[in-house]
Amino acid sequence: GAMARHLCALALALAVVALAPARAAYCHGAPSPSAQPNEHPLYTDAPTFVKSVPNGKLYTAGPPGYEFSLIHVYGTAYEMGFAHGSLMKSQAQDMINATMAYMEGQVESALKGLPTWLRDWVGKVGLDFALDLTYDLTKNFTGAYFYEEMQGIADGADVDFDDLRRIHLIGELTQGDCSMFGAWGSATASTGHTLQLRALDWDTDGPFKDHPAVVIYHPSDNGHAFANVGFVGWIGALSGQSSKSLAISEIGVSFPDATFGKESRVGIPFTFLLRDILQFDGTVFDSIKRIQDATRTCDLILGVGDGGSQTFRGFQYSHSVANVVNSTNLIPVNDTWHPQIPDMVYWGMDWLCPNYSSVLARQLQAQHGSLTVASTVKDVVPIVQTGDVHCVVYDLTSQEMSVSFMKPTNGTGEDMAYDRVFTTLDLDGLFAEKQ
Repeated sequence: GAMARHLCALALALAVVALAPARAAYCHGAPSPSAQPNEHPLYTDAPTFVKSVPNGKLYTAGPPGYEFSLIHVYGTAYEMGFAHGSLMKSQAQDMINATMAYMEGQVESALKGLPTWLRDWVGKVGLDFALDLTYDLTKNFTGAYFYEEMQGIADGADVDFDDLRRIHLIGELTQGDCSMFGAWGSATASTGHTLQLRALDWDTDGPFKDHPAVVIYHPSDNGHAFANVGFVGWIGALSGQSSKSLAISEIGVSFPDATFGKESRVGIPFTFLLRDILQFDGTVFDSIKRIQDATRTCDLILGVGDGGSQTFRGFQYSHSVANVVNSTNLIPVNDTWHPQIPDMVYWGMDWLCPNYSSVLARQLQAQHGSLTVASTVKDVVPIVQTGDVHCVVYDLTSQEMSVSFMKPTNGTGEDMAYDRVFTTLDLDGLFAEKQ
Protein backbone atom coordinates (compact mmCIF):
# COMPACT_ATOMS: atom_id res chain seq x y z
CA GLY A 1 0.00 0.00 0.00
CA ALA A 2 0.90 3.65 -0.12
CA MET A 3 2.01 3.56 3.48
CA ALA A 4 4.40 0.66 3.05
CA ARG A 5 5.81 2.26 -0.07
CA HIS A 6 6.50 5.53 1.66
CA LEU A 7 7.67 4.19 5.00
CA CYS A 8 11.00 3.85 3.23
CA ALA A 9 11.21 7.50 4.10
CA LEU A 10 12.07 6.05 7.51
CA ALA A 11 15.53 5.69 6.07
CA LEU A 12 15.74 9.46 5.97
CA ALA A 13 14.43 9.86 9.48
CA LEU A 14 16.78 7.27 10.85
CA ALA A 15 19.93 8.21 9.03
CA VAL A 16 19.08 11.81 10.00
CA VAL A 17 20.52 13.05 6.73
CA ALA A 18 19.06 14.75 3.70
CA LEU A 19 19.05 12.35 0.78
CA ALA A 20 18.10 13.12 -2.79
CA PRO A 21 15.88 10.32 -4.15
CA ALA A 22 16.42 8.70 -7.53
CA ARG A 23 15.47 11.12 -10.27
CA ALA A 24 13.05 11.38 -13.14
CA ALA A 25 11.16 8.13 -12.96
CA TYR A 26 7.45 8.31 -13.81
CA CYS A 27 4.62 7.28 -11.51
CA HIS A 28 2.85 3.97 -12.06
CA GLY A 29 -0.78 3.12 -12.77
CA ALA A 30 -3.46 4.92 -14.70
CA PRO A 31 -7.17 5.60 -14.36
CA SER A 32 -9.39 2.98 -15.96
CA PRO A 33 -10.47 4.02 -19.48
CA SER A 34 -13.94 2.68 -18.59
CA ALA A 35 -14.31 4.84 -15.45
CA GLN A 36 -17.88 6.11 -15.10
CA PRO A 37 -19.25 9.51 -14.02
CA ASN A 38 -20.52 9.94 -10.45
CA GLU A 39 -24.27 10.40 -10.91
CA HIS A 40 -25.09 11.00 -7.23
CA PRO A 41 -26.52 14.48 -6.67
CA LEU A 42 -24.82 16.63 -4.04
CA TYR A 43 -26.38 16.06 -0.61
CA THR A 44 -27.24 19.36 1.05
CA ASP A 45 -29.30 18.47 4.13
CA ALA A 46 -28.08 20.04 7.38
CA PRO A 47 -26.18 17.85 9.85
CA THR A 48 -28.15 16.18 12.69
CA PHE A 49 -27.36 17.00 16.32
CA VAL A 50 -26.15 14.04 18.43
CA LYS A 51 -24.81 15.36 21.75
CA SER A 52 -22.80 18.08 23.44
CA VAL A 53 -20.13 18.42 26.11
CA PRO A 54 -18.52 21.56 27.54
CA ASN A 55 -16.73 23.26 24.61
CA GLY A 56 -17.97 20.74 22.07
CA LYS A 57 -20.91 19.50 20.00
CA LEU A 58 -21.24 16.40 17.85
CA TYR A 59 -23.39 16.15 14.72
CA THR A 60 -23.82 13.47 12.08
CA ALA A 61 -23.58 14.70 8.49
CA GLY A 62 -24.28 12.95 5.20
CA PRO A 63 -27.12 10.74 3.95
CA PRO A 64 -27.82 7.20 5.24
CA GLY A 65 -24.93 4.92 4.32
CA TYR A 66 -22.57 7.86 3.79
CA GLU A 67 -22.47 9.41 7.26
CA PHE A 68 -19.50 11.06 8.92
CA SER A 69 -18.91 12.87 12.22
CA LEU A 70 -19.09 16.66 12.28
CA ILE A 71 -17.46 17.92 15.48
CA HIS A 72 -17.56 21.51 16.79
CA VAL A 73 -14.85 22.44 19.30
CA TYR A 74 -14.44 25.76 21.14
CA GLY A 75 -11.90 27.44 23.42
CA THR A 76 -8.18 27.10 24.01
CA ALA A 77 -6.10 24.41 22.33
CA TYR A 78 -6.39 22.15 25.38
CA GLU A 79 -10.14 22.80 25.75
CA MET A 80 -10.78 22.04 22.08
CA GLY A 81 -8.79 18.82 22.34
CA PHE A 82 -10.51 17.75 25.54
CA ALA A 83 -13.95 18.35 23.98
CA HIS A 84 -12.98 16.34 20.87
CA GLY A 85 -11.66 13.48 23.03
CA SER A 86 -14.65 13.33 25.34
CA LEU A 87 -17.22 13.58 22.52
CA MET A 88 -15.52 10.80 20.54
CA LYS A 89 -14.01 8.69 23.30
CA SER A 90 -14.58 5.18 21.96
CA GLN A 91 -13.93 6.16 18.33
CA ALA A 92 -10.70 7.94 19.29
CA GLN A 93 -9.53 4.91 21.25
CA ASP A 94 -10.32 2.63 18.29
CA MET A 95 -8.61 4.93 15.82
CA ILE A 96 -5.40 5.33 17.82
CA ASN A 97 -5.04 1.69 18.83
CA ALA A 98 -5.85 0.43 15.33
CA THR A 99 -3.48 2.91 13.71
CA MET A 100 -0.56 2.02 15.97
CA ALA A 101 -1.15 -1.70 15.40
CA TYR A 102 -1.48 -1.16 11.66
CA MET A 103 1.69 0.93 11.45
CA GLU A 104 3.65 -1.74 13.34
CA GLY A 105 2.44 -4.31 10.81
CA GLN A 106 3.40 -2.11 7.88
CA VAL A 107 6.92 -1.52 9.07
CA GLU A 108 8.06 -5.05 8.33
CA SER A 109 7.19 -4.85 4.64
CA ALA A 110 8.47 -1.28 4.40
CA LEU A 111 11.84 -2.20 5.83
CA LYS A 112 12.64 -4.62 3.01
CA GLY A 113 13.96 -1.76 0.90
CA LEU A 114 16.37 -0.44 3.53
CA PRO A 115 20.08 -1.22 3.85
CA THR A 116 20.65 -4.28 6.04
CA TRP A 117 22.27 -2.37 8.90
CA LEU A 118 19.39 0.09 8.97
CA ARG A 119 16.76 -2.62 8.74
CA ASP A 120 18.32 -4.51 11.62
CA TRP A 121 18.51 -1.34 13.67
CA VAL A 122 14.86 -0.38 13.10
CA GLY A 123 13.87 -3.95 13.83
CA LYS A 124 15.67 -3.63 17.13
CA VAL A 125 14.61 -0.14 18.20
CA GLY A 126 11.09 -0.27 16.74
CA LEU A 127 8.68 2.11 15.07
CA ASP A 128 8.03 4.03 18.29
CA PHE A 129 11.67 5.04 18.42
CA ALA A 130 11.65 6.09 14.77
CA LEU A 131 8.56 8.24 15.29
CA ASP A 132 9.97 9.65 18.52
CA LEU A 133 13.10 10.60 16.61
CA THR A 134 10.91 12.39 14.07
CA TYR A 135 9.30 14.25 16.99
CA ASP A 136 12.71 15.28 18.29
CA LEU A 137 13.65 16.58 14.82
CA THR A 138 10.43 18.57 14.38
CA LYS A 139 9.29 19.76 17.83
CA ASN A 140 11.29 23.00 17.75
CA PHE A 141 9.49 24.00 14.54
CA THR A 142 6.00 23.11 15.80
CA GLY A 143 3.62 25.44 17.65
CA ALA A 144 3.12 24.36 21.29
CA TYR A 145 -0.64 24.53 20.76
CA PHE A 146 -0.51 21.33 18.67
CA TYR A 147 0.78 19.30 21.60
CA GLU A 148 -1.57 21.10 24.04
CA GLU A 149 -4.52 20.05 21.88
CA MET A 150 -3.20 16.47 21.68
CA GLN A 151 -2.89 16.40 25.47
CA GLY A 152 -6.54 17.48 25.64
CA ILE A 153 -7.61 14.66 23.33
CA ALA A 154 -5.52 12.16 25.30
CA ASP A 155 -7.11 13.28 28.57
CA GLY A 156 -10.64 13.52 27.17
CA ALA A 157 -10.58 10.16 25.38
CA ASP A 158 -8.32 8.37 27.86
CA VAL A 159 -5.74 7.45 25.23
CA ASP A 160 -1.95 7.38 25.43
CA PHE A 161 -0.47 10.80 24.65
CA ASP A 162 2.75 9.33 23.24
CA ASP A 163 0.84 7.13 20.79
CA LEU A 164 -1.32 10.07 19.75
CA ARG A 165 1.80 12.15 19.17
CA ARG A 166 3.41 9.35 17.15
CA ILE A 167 0.38 9.00 14.88
CA HIS A 168 0.57 12.69 14.05
CA LEU A 169 4.08 12.26 12.64
CA ILE A 170 3.13 9.44 10.30
CA GLY A 171 2.64 11.98 7.51
CA GLU A 172 6.31 12.85 7.70
CA LEU A 173 7.13 9.21 7.07
CA THR A 174 4.41 8.50 4.50
CA GLN A 175 3.25 10.85 1.77
CA GLY A 176 0.25 9.69 -0.25
CA ASP A 177 -0.46 10.08 -3.94
CA CYS A 178 -3.10 12.76 -4.37
CA SER A 179 -4.48 15.25 -6.89
CA MET A 180 -5.48 18.90 -6.87
CA PHE A 181 -6.64 21.80 -8.96
CA GLY A 182 -7.36 25.48 -8.49
CA ALA A 183 -9.73 27.20 -10.92
CA TRP A 184 -10.83 30.84 -11.13
CA GLY A 185 -11.58 33.63 -13.60
CA SER A 186 -12.11 32.37 -17.14
CA ALA A 187 -12.03 28.72 -16.02
CA THR A 188 -15.21 29.17 -13.95
CA ALA A 189 -16.80 31.97 -15.98
CA SER A 190 -20.31 30.48 -15.79
CA THR A 191 -20.48 31.18 -12.03
CA GLY A 192 -17.49 33.44 -11.34
CA HIS A 193 -16.61 31.27 -8.35
CA THR A 194 -13.12 30.27 -7.20
CA LEU A 195 -12.96 26.47 -6.95
CA GLN A 196 -10.38 24.04 -5.63
CA LEU A 197 -9.99 20.25 -5.49
CA ARG A 198 -8.21 18.20 -2.85
CA ALA A 199 -8.25 14.46 -3.56
CA LEU A 200 -6.57 12.28 -0.91
CA ASP A 201 -5.29 9.01 -2.35
CA TRP A 202 -3.64 7.33 0.55
CA ASP A 203 -3.92 4.17 2.53
CA THR A 204 -7.12 2.30 1.69
CA ASP A 205 -6.31 -0.75 3.83
CA GLY A 206 -5.68 0.90 7.18
CA PRO A 207 -8.11 2.15 9.84
CA PHE A 208 -8.39 5.70 8.46
CA LYS A 209 -11.53 4.91 6.44
CA ASP A 210 -13.41 3.82 9.57
CA HIS A 211 -13.24 7.12 11.45
CA PRO A 212 -13.99 9.99 9.04
CA ALA A 213 -14.61 13.38 10.59
CA VAL A 214 -14.88 17.07 9.83
CA VAL A 215 -13.82 19.18 12.82
CA ILE A 216 -15.04 22.78 13.00
CA TYR A 217 -12.58 24.74 15.14
CA HIS A 218 -13.71 27.87 17.03
CA PRO A 219 -10.49 28.97 18.78
CA SER A 220 -11.03 31.50 21.57
CA ASP A 221 -7.51 32.89 21.76
CA ASN A 222 -5.43 31.73 18.81
CA GLY A 223 -6.35 32.39 15.18
CA HIS A 224 -9.77 32.14 13.54
CA ALA A 225 -12.41 29.51 12.77
CA PHE A 226 -11.68 26.78 10.23
CA ALA A 227 -12.86 23.35 9.11
CA ASN A 228 -10.46 20.38 9.12
CA VAL A 229 -11.35 17.30 7.03
CA GLY A 230 -9.76 14.12 8.32
CA PHE A 231 -10.24 11.52 11.00
CA VAL A 232 -11.38 11.27 14.61
CA GLY A 233 -8.49 12.03 16.95
CA TRP A 234 -6.41 13.67 14.20
CA ILE A 235 -5.48 17.36 14.47
CA GLY A 236 -3.01 17.84 11.62
CA ALA A 237 -4.45 19.25 8.39
CA LEU A 238 -4.60 17.30 5.14
CA SER A 239 -7.67 19.10 3.78
CA GLY A 240 -9.69 22.05 5.03
CA GLN A 241 -11.17 25.49 4.50
CA SER A 242 -11.06 28.54 6.75
CA SER A 243 -13.34 31.41 7.73
CA LYS A 244 -10.97 33.63 5.70
CA SER A 245 -11.97 31.72 2.50
CA LEU A 246 -8.64 29.93 2.24
CA ALA A 247 -8.36 26.21 1.46
CA ILE A 248 -5.50 23.72 1.27
CA SER A 249 -4.47 20.88 -1.04
CA GLU A 250 -1.45 18.58 -0.82
CA ILE A 251 0.27 15.88 -2.88
CA GLY A 252 3.09 13.65 -1.66
CA VAL A 253 5.80 13.49 -4.30
CA SER A 254 7.31 10.05 -4.89
CA PHE A 255 8.43 10.85 -8.44
CA PRO A 256 10.27 14.18 -8.30
CA ASP A 257 12.76 15.60 -10.76
CA ALA A 258 16.11 17.17 -9.94
CA THR A 259 14.55 20.62 -9.37
CA PHE A 260 13.30 19.50 -5.93
CA GLY A 261 16.82 19.36 -4.53
CA LYS A 262 17.11 17.81 -1.08
CA GLU A 263 14.63 16.49 1.46
CA SER A 264 15.14 16.74 5.20
CA ARG A 265 13.47 15.38 8.29
CA VAL A 266 14.30 18.47 10.36
CA GLY A 267 11.60 21.13 10.21
CA ILE A 268 7.86 21.67 10.56
CA PRO A 269 5.69 18.64 9.73
CA PHE A 270 3.67 19.55 6.66
CA THR A 271 0.32 18.69 8.26
CA PHE A 272 1.05 21.31 10.93
CA LEU A 273 2.16 23.91 8.37
CA LEU A 274 -1.07 23.34 6.42
CA ARG A 275 -3.12 23.70 9.57
CA ASP A 276 -1.35 26.97 10.46
CA ILE A 277 -2.40 28.27 7.02
CA LEU A 278 -6.03 27.49 7.87
CA GLN A 279 -5.88 28.84 11.42
CA PHE A 280 -3.81 31.99 10.98
CA ASP A 281 -3.48 33.18 7.36
CA GLY A 282 -5.74 35.87 5.92
CA THR A 283 -4.76 35.66 2.24
CA VAL A 284 -2.83 33.40 -0.11
CA PHE A 285 -0.04 35.98 0.05
CA ASP A 286 0.31 35.31 3.80
CA SER A 287 0.60 31.62 2.91
CA ILE A 288 3.28 32.26 0.28
CA LYS A 289 5.36 34.00 2.94
CA ARG A 290 4.68 31.26 5.51
CA ILE A 291 5.73 28.50 3.09
CA GLN A 292 8.83 30.31 1.87
CA ASP A 293 9.92 31.18 5.43
CA ALA A 294 9.30 27.67 6.84
CA THR A 295 11.97 25.12 7.63
CA ARG A 296 10.55 22.60 5.17
CA THR A 297 10.99 18.83 5.15
CA CYS A 298 9.87 16.40 2.44
CA ASP A 299 9.00 16.64 -1.27
CA LEU A 300 5.39 17.79 -1.74
CA ILE A 301 3.12 19.84 -3.93
CA LEU A 302 0.92 22.20 -1.91
CA GLY A 303 -2.03 24.30 -3.03
CA VAL A 304 -3.71 27.31 -1.42
CA GLY A 305 -6.87 28.86 -2.84
CA ASP A 306 -8.17 32.27 -1.78
CA GLY A 307 -11.79 33.29 -2.31
CA GLY A 308 -11.10 36.89 -1.33
CA SER A 309 -8.33 37.37 -3.89
CA GLN A 310 -10.16 35.02 -6.29
CA THR A 311 -7.07 33.02 -7.12
CA PHE A 312 -5.01 29.93 -6.31
CA ARG A 313 -1.31 29.19 -6.03
CA GLY A 314 0.49 25.87 -6.15
CA PHE A 315 3.85 25.24 -4.51
CA GLN A 316 6.70 22.97 -5.46
CA TYR A 317 7.81 22.21 -1.91
CA SER A 318 10.91 20.53 -0.48
CA HIS A 319 13.64 21.24 2.04
CA SER A 320 15.49 23.12 -0.72
CA VAL A 321 12.77 24.90 -2.70
CA ALA A 322 9.44 26.70 -2.34
CA ASN A 323 8.49 27.66 -5.88
CA VAL A 324 5.19 29.45 -6.41
CA VAL A 325 3.15 28.17 -9.36
CA ASN A 326 0.30 29.93 -11.16
CA SER A 327 -1.47 29.17 -14.43
CA THR A 328 1.13 30.95 -16.56
CA ASN A 329 4.22 29.20 -15.15
CA LEU A 330 2.79 25.70 -14.66
CA ILE A 331 5.47 23.11 -13.83
CA PRO A 332 6.62 20.53 -14.65
CA VAL A 333 6.52 21.85 -18.21
CA ASN A 334 5.12 19.27 -20.62
CA ASP A 335 2.73 20.24 -23.42
CA THR A 336 1.61 16.65 -23.91
CA TRP A 337 0.55 15.56 -20.43
CA HIS A 338 0.66 18.78 -18.37
CA PRO A 339 -0.50 21.57 -20.69
CA GLN A 340 -1.14 25.09 -19.43
CA ILE A 341 -4.87 25.83 -19.02
CA PRO A 342 -5.91 29.48 -18.52
CA ASP A 343 -6.75 30.33 -14.88
CA MET A 344 -6.12 26.76 -13.72
CA VAL A 345 -3.32 25.06 -11.81
CA TYR A 346 -3.45 21.27 -11.49
CA TRP A 347 -1.53 18.07 -10.80
CA GLY A 348 -2.71 14.47 -11.06
CA MET A 349 -1.33 12.08 -8.42
CA ASP A 350 2.33 13.17 -8.41
CA TRP A 351 4.93 15.49 -9.98
CA LEU A 352 5.95 13.23 -12.88
CA CYS A 353 2.68 11.40 -13.51
CA PRO A 354 1.65 11.52 -17.18
CA ASN A 355 -1.07 8.85 -16.99
CA TYR A 356 -3.09 10.70 -14.36
CA SER A 357 -2.18 14.31 -15.15
CA SER A 358 -3.14 13.92 -18.81
CA VAL A 359 -6.62 12.61 -17.93
CA LEU A 360 -7.09 15.38 -15.34
CA ALA A 361 -6.02 17.94 -17.98
CA ARG A 362 -8.46 16.49 -20.51
CA GLN A 363 -11.39 16.60 -18.09
CA LEU A 364 -10.57 20.16 -16.99
CA GLN A 365 -10.13 21.42 -20.56
CA ALA A 366 -13.51 19.96 -21.49
CA GLN A 367 -15.19 22.01 -18.74
CA HIS A 368 -13.12 25.18 -19.04
CA GLY A 369 -15.45 28.14 -18.59
CA SER A 370 -18.24 26.08 -17.04
CA LEU A 371 -16.47 24.15 -14.27
CA THR A 372 -18.57 23.87 -11.10
CA VAL A 373 -18.52 21.85 -7.89
CA ALA A 374 -21.23 19.58 -9.30
CA SER A 375 -19.40 19.00 -12.58
CA THR A 376 -16.13 18.28 -10.72
CA VAL A 377 -17.91 15.65 -8.66
CA LYS A 378 -19.66 14.16 -11.69
CA ASP A 379 -17.05 14.30 -14.45
CA VAL A 380 -13.59 15.03 -13.04
CA VAL A 381 -12.72 13.00 -9.93
CA PRO A 382 -14.49 9.74 -10.89
CA ILE A 383 -12.94 9.73 -14.37
CA VAL A 384 -9.45 10.51 -13.05
CA GLN A 385 -10.21 8.04 -10.22
CA THR A 386 -8.59 10.25 -7.63
CA GLY A 387 -9.60 10.81 -4.02
CA ASP A 388 -9.99 7.27 -2.69
CA VAL A 389 -9.74 7.94 1.08
CA HIS A 390 -11.41 11.33 0.96
CA CYS A 391 -12.21 13.90 -1.67
CA VAL A 392 -13.07 17.56 -1.11
CA VAL A 393 -14.26 20.22 -3.55
CA TYR A 394 -14.02 23.73 -2.12
CA ASP A 395 -16.15 26.64 -3.32
CA LEU A 396 -14.22 29.60 -1.92
CA THR A 397 -16.76 32.12 -3.17
CA SER A 398 -19.90 30.61 -1.58
CA GLN A 399 -17.87 29.28 1.39
CA GLU A 400 -19.12 25.75 0.86
CA MET A 401 -17.16 22.53 1.07
CA SER A 402 -18.35 19.29 -0.57
CA VAL A 403 -16.83 16.19 1.02
CA SER A 404 -16.86 12.46 0.44
CA PHE A 405 -15.19 9.66 2.39
CA MET A 406 -14.22 6.09 1.53
CA LYS A 407 -16.61 3.25 2.38
CA PRO A 408 -15.85 2.06 5.92
CA THR A 409 -15.35 -1.60 6.81
CA ASN A 410 -18.79 -3.27 6.59
CA GLY A 411 -20.19 -0.11 4.97
CA THR A 412 -22.57 0.12 2.02
CA GLY A 413 -22.35 1.66 -1.43
CA GLU A 414 -19.34 2.36 -3.62
CA ASP A 415 -15.83 1.73 -2.31
CA MET A 416 -13.90 4.88 -3.19
CA ALA A 417 -14.70 8.37 -1.98
CA TYR A 418 -14.70 9.75 -5.54
CA ASP A 419 -17.60 7.44 -6.51
CA ARG A 420 -19.69 8.05 -3.38
CA VAL A 421 -22.15 10.74 -2.27
CA PHE A 422 -20.60 14.18 -1.68
CA THR A 423 -22.14 16.19 1.19
CA THR A 424 -22.07 19.98 0.83
CA LEU A 425 -21.41 21.85 4.08
CA ASP A 426 -22.39 25.50 4.54
CA LEU A 427 -19.27 26.79 6.24
CA ASP A 428 -20.49 30.30 7.00
CA GLY A 429 -23.32 28.72 8.97
CA LEU A 430 -21.02 26.26 10.71
CA PHE A 431 -18.45 28.92 11.64
CA ALA A 432 -21.24 31.09 13.10
CA GLU A 433 -22.59 28.26 15.28
CA LYS A 434 -22.59 29.36 18.92
CA GLN A 435 -21.20 27.21 21.67
